[in-house]
Amino acid sequence: MNEAAADDAAAPVKEPCLWCDDGWTARVIKNMDDDGWAVEMIKDGEPEPALVGPWTMGRDKKNPKPLDSAAFNTLVKTASEVLRRHEQQLHATLHKKLTVNTESGPVNVTLDIVADEYDPHALLGACDAAGEELAQVRVDAGFKLTKTSAHAWIEDDFRRPD
Repeated sequence: MNEAAADDAAAPVKEPCLWCDDGWTARVIKNMDDDGWAVEMIKDGEPEPALVGPWTMGRDKKNPKPLDSAAFNTLVKTASEVLRRHEQQLHATLHKKLTVNTESGPVNVTLDIVADEYDPHALLGACDAAGEELAQVRVDAGFKLTKTSAHAWIEDDFRRPD
C-alpha cells in the first residue's frame, strides 16, 4: 500500500449518517424494533459495536438527525466508557484477591484464571504482608476462592487443593 492510500484510509469521514475519526466509526442505522433510528459505535479493528443506542429523528420526523461533532465526541466518550467497564468486569472475573489473617500475620491469596480454550486453569497464589511469595499452585479454573478455602489451603501447608 502506498503512502497516499494509507492517508486516505486514515482520513476522517464526516457524513450525515457516518462519521469515522479517532479510531471510531459512528453509523446511524434503522432501528429494527420500531420506526426510529439507532446509532452504533464501532472501535476500529473490532467486529462488534461497543455501543448501540437510540438516535434522534430529524425535523421531518422520518429521517435521522445528522451526526455532528458534538454528538460524535459524546458517543466516543460513552462507548469508551462502556469498553472500560467491560474490561474492568472481565478483570474482576478472572482475578480474585483476598486477605486471610494467620498466626504469622496477614496472607494475601490470589486466584488468577487462565481462560485458555484448550487448557483452562487457574493459579492460586499466596504472599505475605511484605509481598514475598509463599506459594503458587495450579488449580482447576472452577476453583472457588473464599476465606474458608484460602484458610484451608494455608493450613494444609499450601498443598494443591483437591
